Amino acid sequence: MTAANAKPRRRVRWRRWLLGVPLFLVLLTVVQVLALRFIDPPFSSFMVIRVLDAWRAGDLGFRVAYDWRDLDDMAAHVPVALVAAEDQRFAEHFGFDLDAIEKARKANARGRKVRGASTITQQTAKNLFLWSGRSWVRKGIEAWYTVLIEALWPKKRILEVYTNVAEFGDGVYGAQAAGQTYFDRDASRLSASQAARLAAVLPSPKRYSAARPGPYVKRRTRAIQRQMRQIGGASYLRTLD
Repeated sequence: MTAANAKPRRRVRWRRWLLGVPLFLVLLTVVQVLALRFIDPPFSSFMVIRVLDAWRAGDLGFRVAYDWRDLDDMAAHVPVALVAAEDQRFAEHFGFDLDAIEKARKANARGRKVRGASTITQQTAKNLFLWSGRSWVRKGIEAWYTVLIEALWPKKRILEVYTNVAEFGDGVYGAQAAGQTYFDRDASRLSASQAARLAAVLPSPKRYSAARPGPYVKRRTRAIQRQMRQIGGASYLRTLD
């Protein structure tokens, strides 16, 4: 084979590789999300990152608190509190709350600092598969996973996974671990006020404490309880069927 013939062949191989790698990654993420529709995740990326951070700091014995519970094995207050606190349009949107995004954009343009417009689906994608941060690369990957989750999972599965992987304190993931850690009771026995208090520390569980609530958490807990009643309480979950 002459050098002149080898160069075009190398270019063809490079083009195939450049096309094949993105296609492989797309297929990998589709299989990943589809599998987790049926398989309860044994861990999340946030859990792995937190353990690695602890090990780098020299705390080799650090372990996360995580104990999966199906949605039917939790008190209905728990997922309802999360929807009331984080994403009241959860049943209606397709993964992105465009109204909330527009309101946040206008508020930010006026110089007002407001909470982000991330939906429960977006937060599930981030907590389960990604890392914290504000880069456009991470946001783009989060958007892709959000689309896949909404396309491949029913709403109840999204809420079930989020309730289990959300961080309620440093190294405390999911309603079951949070209930045991802060109230010494299973997620199935959490009261409406306890569920609202857990939701009140989001999205800053390392800044606020469910165990020792300050004025902000107490005030937000009361507001979340009112919102829980407004969206229908336990009957809200039936709207997701």
